[in-house]
Amino acid sequence: MKNLIAVLALGGILLGCGEKKEEKKGGFEMNRTKKEVQAEKAKEEVPVDLDNKGVGPITSVDFGAEIDTELAAQGEKTYSTICIACHMAEQRMIGPALKGVYDRRSPEWVMNMILNPDGMLKEDPIAKALLKEYNNAIMLNQNLSKEEARAIAEYLRTL
Repeated sequence: MKNLIAVLALGGILLGCGEKKEEKKGGFEMNRTKKEVQAEKAKEEVPVDLDNKGVGPITSVDFGAEIDTELAAQGEKTYSTICIACHMAEQRMIGPALKGVYDRRSPEWVMNMILNPDGMLKEDPIAKALLKEYNNAIMLNQNLSKEEARAIAEYLRTL
């Protein structure tokens, strides 16, 4: 009986001290966060395009050298009432984060997206790519005036 216990103890020691072999399994490996994957997909699928003016009534927007604070305040009020449901400044929600939007899109494109989301989603390649990226969550037409859209555009410059 003592010999059996000694043999089992010696066997346990030998197995415990043996070289560990890592088994590599084929297939899926999760090592990135969801946000990293989404950001990478966004870079691949939705290009930065400052020349695209979009589809809609706006063909030209002239931003002054300085931000018009009065106009931006009006835009912030409208943004806080309507846009905040889907867009935050620095975080993806139902729609894209809007901080730095003018580093990715032209002012005309932004205003046309605000004023004519239906037409943009049907005809504009960037709007179509964004629709795909955001799981087909469409931007609803809020029936804003050009003046309201321009005020929101000015507010977005402050983000």
